[in-house]
Amino acid sequence: MTEQIDIPSMLTSIEDELHISIESQQEPELDQYFAMLAYHLGWEGEGAGPEARGKRIRPLLVLLACAAAAGEWRNALPAAAAVELVHNFSLIHDDIQDNSPLRRGRETVWKRWGIAQAINAGDAMLTIAHLALLRIGKTTSPKIAIQAAHTLQNACLQLTMGQYLDLAFESQEKLSTEAYWQMVGGKTAALLGACTELGAIAANCSNSRRAAFRDFGYYLGLAFQAQDDILGIWGDAVLTGKSNESDLLAGKKTLPVIYGMHQDGLFNERWISGAITASETETLAIQLESEGARKYTQDSATRMTEQALHALALANPGAEAGDALKDLANRLLGREV
Repeated sequence: MTEQIDIPSMLTSIEDELHISIESQQEPELDQYFAMLAYHLGWEGEGAGPEARGKRIRPLLVLLACAAAAGEWRNALPAAAAVELVHNFSLIHDDIQDNSPLRRGRETVWKRWGIAQAINAGDAMLTIAHLALLRIGKTTSPKIAIQAAHTLQNACLQLTMGQYLDLAFESQEKLSTEAYWQMVGGKTAALLGACTELGAIAANCSNSRRAAFRDFGYYLGLAFQAQDDILGIWGDAVLTGKSNESDLLAGKKTLPVIYGMHQDGLFNERWISGAITASETETLAIQLESEGARKYTQDSATRMTEQALHALALANPGAEAGDALKDLANRLLGREV
C-alpha cells in the first residue's frame, strides 16, 4: 500500500535534516561562525521562527518528486537539505550584491556581521550543502550519490551563470527576451529543476522519467519568475509582502520592463531618460500595462506553467504525490487550487 503524503511530516523531517547538516560540522570556539548560519536559516536571533525560515519549497519539491516517482521520500532527505542550503547560500550572497539590508523582515547577514563575514558564511553554507548531499549514499547507494552530486554541482554552476547575467544586465541599455529567459533559467529555474530531478534520482527511476521530472521543475521555475515579475510591479503589497514599487525604483530589467522597452512608447521614453522616482511608479505601471507588458508577461507565465504540467504528466507520477506536486506548483505561482 502506498504511503499517504503527509506534508507536515515532510517539513518537520526537512528541518531535522537541516539541523543535522549544520550541527554535525560544529567545532569548539566557532560559536559565532555557526550562529550566523543558524540566524540566516531562521533558527536563532530576534524574529526567529517560521516566517524567518521561509517556506522550504525547494526541499519539499525534492521529497514530493521522490514519492511521485515511487520512491521512499525519507531516502531523499539529504538531497532536500542540500538544495535548501544551496538556496540559502545564494540568498546570503544576493543580499550583498543587491545591497539589501533586510531579508524576511530581519537584518541580512552582511548587515549584521559585515560583508566579509557574510561572504564567508555563504561559502560555508554552500560547502555544507555538498557535505549534506553525500549522506544520500547511505540512504540509497553510492551510484545514486554520484548522480545526485553531478546534478547539484551543475545546478550550482548554472546558478552563478544566471547571477552573472543578472548583474551584467544592469549596465546594458536594452535586452532581448531571449537573454532574459537565459538569465532566469540559471538564476531561478536551474535549482528548481535540480530539486525535482534529485527526487527522481533518489527514487532510482528511469532516465526518461528523471528528465521529465527535471523539466517540470525547470519550467515551474520560469513560470514562477515571470509571475514574480508581475507582482513586482502590479502586486498587492499587503498580500505579497513586498512593495510593488521596488522593481521599477530599482531599475530592474524584469520581463514586463524588457517588453515595454521594445515597444518604444512612452514607457521606454521615460525609462531611458533616468532613474525612476517613487512618485512616478504608479503612472509608469499603468503605462506599461496599457502597452501590453502585463498581458505579455502573464501569457508567458501561463505558457511556462503549461509546459511544466505537460512534463509532469510525462513523468507519470503516482496519483497522490502527483496531486501534491500540482498543488505545490499552484501555491508557488499564487494560483487557486
